[in-house]
Amino acid sequence: MTTISPHVHSPRQKQGFLAWLWMWLTTLDHKKVGILYLCGGGFFFLIGGIEAILIRIQLAVPENTFLVGSAYNQVLTMHGTTMIFLAAMPMIFALMNAVVPLQIGARDVAFPFLNSLGFWLFFLGGLILNVSWFLGGAPDGGWTAYTPLSSEYLGSGMDFYILGLQVAGAGTLMGGINFLVTIINMRAPGMTFMRMPLFTWTALVTSALILFAFPALTVGLFFELFDKIFGANFFNATNGGNSVIWEHIFWIFGHPEVYILILPAFGVISEVIPTFAKKRLFGYSSMVFATVLIGFLAFMVWVHHMFTVGLGPMANSIFAIATMAIAIPTGMKIFNWMFTMWGGQIHFNTANLFAIGFIPTFVMGGVTGVMLAVPAADFQYHDSYFVIAHFHYVIVGGVVFGLLSAIFYWWPKMFGKFLNETLGKFTFWFFFFGFHFTFFPQHFLGLMGMPRRYFTYFKGEGLEAGNLISSIGASGMAIATILLVINIVITTAKGKKAKGDAWGLGRTLEWSIASPAPEYNFAQTPLVKGIDPLWKAKMEGNKKLTPAEPLGDIHMPSPSILPFLMSLSLTLASFGFIYADINGMGALVFAGIGIGLMFLLMLIHSLKDDHGFHIHKEEIIETEKGAE
Repeated sequence: MTTISPHVHSPRQKQGFLAWLWMWLTTLDHKKVGILYLCGGGFFFLIGGIEAILIRIQLAVPENTFLVGSAYNQVLTMHGTTMIFLAAMPMIFALMNAVVPLQIGARDVAFPFLNSLGFWLFFLGGLILNVSWFLGGAPDGGWTAYTPLSSEYLGSGMDFYILGLQVAGAGTLMGGINFLVTIINMRAPGMTFMRMPLFTWTALVTSALILFAFPALTVGLFFELFDKIFGANFFNATNGGNSVIWEHIFWIFGHPEVYILILPAFGVISEVIPTFAKKRLFGYSSMVFATVLIGFLAFMVWVHHMFTVGLGPMANSIFAIATMAIAIPTGMKIFNWMFTMWGGQIHFNTANLFAIGFIPTFVMGGVTGVMLAVPAADFQYHDSYFVIAHFHYVIVGGVVFGLLSAIFYWWPKMFGKFLNETLGKFTFWFFFFGFHFTFFPQHFLGLMGMPRRYFTYFKGEGLEAGNLISSIGASGMAIATILLVINIVITTAKGKKAKGDAWGLGRTLEWSIASPAPEYNFAQTPLVKGIDPLWKAKMEGNKKLTPAEPLGDIHMPSPSILPFLMSLSLTLASFGFIYADINGMGALVFAGIGIGLMFLLMLIHSLKDDHGFHIHKEEIIETEKGAE
């Protein structure tokens, strides 16, 4: 047995609230970071949902004065920004943290420190954006921040937008790099690329998209920052700039962002449907090919957001064809999911209901997307509620349905308890019908000429019934969300405990270990012998997977407070830049202090000699026996 010095033993857990808080502030465990992402994304999802309800209250009846002018613009801007950047993205990272290392047989992510830093940057960036409500007003230039409306606006709201997204975006970029390296370098022996689960494949392609898409947004936000604070003229047309350049920069990021959001949802559906159909996924290789092709084409379609800008018929035609082409690999996935269900023994639990409900809902969003891909038609649809209906069918009907399916599916693995199925099914039906009642009428509102981002409309325009139905539908989604929160509270207090293979139908490696997974994930790294290794082992009559190594001590990274402190230093720098624009250049001193602290903490991290700790073999054996 290897002799290990006392200072590298597994640290004992202290009791009490402060110790509990310190654990969450300092953790580098990818599973705990996943829970932090889930809580942070859930918090911002509730905020974005409240903002959506406020919008629908204003539009429920004509000539309403509940929320008008700048107040409406602020709520509209914050709703879109919050839902895309602060709710959907972190929820996806929550799933990637909780599931991907387990699916590839890894004990950790490649860069645990970077993983924690990414979370704290996202969360504090989100807080920077949202404290704007209390510090002079929220951004009101639209969630796409089109110039010159955003760069020449005199208030502080867009400063909060620029700096908040800059900080949160840095965290997302770090997360993408981390998972790209983790999936490429840390797969278990035998886990070839063509044996990886589909969710891991979508996480890999998503991470690559993040790596190439987010720098474009970072550069664009820097340009806007310099325009606003230092008087640069990147987008100021009167001084030689070009505001259309911002549209190009934003959508070069923005359209891959759609696939950054939807691809992991595709991965979830590809895990849930085979599990609860008791069948292997139909057409695995074609699904992998379709995933990679979607990621490739994602960078070739951004101009379809700009058909009305005036780029000319040649550019519009090329991007129209590319946009239509992306429907082909997406259609392949739809048919493969349907063929997977064909002849299966389908279990209609909550996770599978959301997965099945995802398919027709997302298809509807895809069909309207192909309609918008025709430039001549887009001239009619553009900036109308038809576009609002389309992207909500994709983002809510696709991404949110997928996320809710994943939450019900992997909740036992993350927390060791099942969510209540009865409440879950009520959640699904309220959300499903509420969603369609909300957004289906908006197609017709758009075709009748209702423009997007208008805060009121007149009587007698034929828009009253559609808007009223839409607002009533939004209350259905609100009820579903409340039921989900109640479900989580009840489950936390007295939920049914889950076994390792929680559903008894597990196919992939995460279901081969205890629920929730131990800190070290796998006592022995598994040897992977094919696609769906756990399913394969069950078919061969084996209770456990074949280990690829002998049982031994496991090295783990030590907790660290530095990621949290680094994020705080960048938050201080952000407020320095924000108030430099409002109150003059004197506030840049605080920006300098924040940046200086960031570099100091980076130096401390570089010089600190941290060897982590070891979990001893005897402790592992005891933990594994307790799990059995």
